[in-house]
Amino acid sequence: MSLLRAFIAIELPQHLQDAIEKQTARLRQTLGSDIIRWVPTQNMHLTLKFLGDISTSHVDFLKQLLAREANSHPQFDLQLSGLGSFPNSRRPRVLWAGLHTPADLISLQKSIEAGTTRLGYEQEEHDFSPHLTLGRVRQNIDLVDMQKVRTTMDSIQLGNIGTARVDSIHLFKSDRQPSGSIYTKLFSAPLSKP
Repeated sequence: MSLLRAFIAIELPQHLQDAIEKQTARLRQTLGSDIIRWVPTQNMHLTLKFLGDISTSHVDFLKQLLAREANSHPQFDLQLSGLGSFPNSRRPRVLWAGLHTPADLISLQKSIEAGTTRLGYEQEEHDFSPHLTLGRVRQNIDLVDMQKVRTTMDSIQLGNIGTARVDSIHLFKSDRQPSGSIYTKLFSAPLSKP
């Protein structure tokens, strides 16, 4: 049985990728790549459901699910602003840009979660927390570098980064490479027009 690593996500349009690149340039420059493993902006996406390793025979079922769910949910606007970290600002491990969460996004994500659970995928333990991962703090950094991350995160504010119309959802496969993950779109389903 052939497996592939997959997830369902919203893709960011080029103008929003460019805005993220511009707005986070000072953050990237200040912290550098020795402390943070930055996500390339072209790889940034809003994950709606991480599926993990799936059988290639399940792809058609997932396509049917996405087409059905996308057709029953309207297009909506997504606004990107703010900066934060998981699990918290005292122990940052993941740096993220925030999203103003419209009700349509929450409804879409819940429907996808319910649909994938019916297909036998594990239900997410945590509540949906929409964000875009900017970078991950490298393992084993010293206390000085950790303090630098905290201080920088406290000193840099990101206002409104941009807004984009979400008109489709996508099934992606992820191939891990030494240089980072490569994402390939397997299927796209258009959301209904309002």
